[in-house]
Amino acid sequence: MGTLADIAHEAGVSEATVSRVLNAKPGVSDSARQNVLTALDVLGYERPAKLRRRSAGLVGLVVPELDNPIFPAFAQVIEDSLTQRRFTPVLCTQSPGGVSEDEYVESLLDHGVAGILFVSGRHADAGADHERYRALVQRGMPVAFINGYVDDIPAPFFSTDDAAATEIAVAHLVQLGHRRIGLATGPGRFTPSQRKRAGFVGALRRLLDLSEAEAESWVEESLFSVEGGASAARSLVERGATGIVCASDMMAIGAVRGVRDVGLSVPGDVSVIGFDDSILIGFLDPPLTTVRQPVHALCSAAVAAVADAIGGEPVPAREYVFKPELVLRQSTGPAPA
Repeated sequence: MGTLADIAHEAGVSEATVSRVLNAKPGVSDSARQNVLTALDVLGYERPAKLRRRSAGLVGLVVPELDNPIFPAFAQVIEDSLTQRRFTPVLCTQSPGGVSEDEYVESLLDHGVAGILFVSGRHADAGADHERYRALVQRGMPVAFINGYVDDIPAPFFSTDDAAATEIAVAHLVQLGHRRIGLATGPGRFTPSQRKRAGFVGALRRLLDLSEAEAESWVEESLFSVEGGASAARSLVERGATGIVCASDMMAIGAVRGVRDVGLSVPGDVSVIGFDDSILIGFLDPPLTTVRQPVHALCSAAVAAVADAIGGEPVPAREYVFKPELVLRQSTGPAPA
């Protein structure tokens, strides 16, 4: 253990306060106690046994991958929210050819988890078999689903308003004078893709007075990846698009590459908008204008739903939709003359 002075300096409190915390004495505010515990962690000191909280149980967290930086962001907020409620998170990360979602669920059940949260899992795939989730609900397992929706599963779902996301992105480009705007999105079997497409088509029809067929013609389906975004962008630019709305930041990174591949610039010739506002996106060249997912609000609500269900007070089984926010940076500009 370090000296009281070291810990007090790091925590910004008195040595007497540190002593009271370390000896589990009363008379210390919650914020001061947390500052001391944080200081112990930052300085690399082991917390005394009397300060270690007992776990309220294991809770599984299933995410599709960690290559896309938005998923570590979801995982971090969920794990923080769970630990604040004294639950121990068990992170299960999928990868192509690796452990499947079903295998992870079986393992979590074998370990006696008290609940499970799913982020962008098979529940987001309209063509997938969702019986696995019904079985979990029927056995009384507290579950919550983030970004995806299945209307006949009696469980709480928490989603970003994907339709609103593409609507505000299109509106921004129209304000900048763009009239040939394309959407680079993922496979159409995914619920978020379907909703983004609906919002995009509706916005083109309302703001640019296009027919439904004309608006649909500006949708380019690809993969949720850098390569998918580049391919979609090249196709849209070849057809004259001066603005591209992307279904993820990773696709937007690819779109910028695709625009440059054909000798054009961003945003001088083509404006690009992403979706997620994942970490470091603001440091790209150019910094990416994007639609921010309300990650903290989504995850906090989902964790609260699972915790309440574990405590015997489940929230209503329905979808809870959260509004996104446009974040303006330098990848969008006025339409070229």
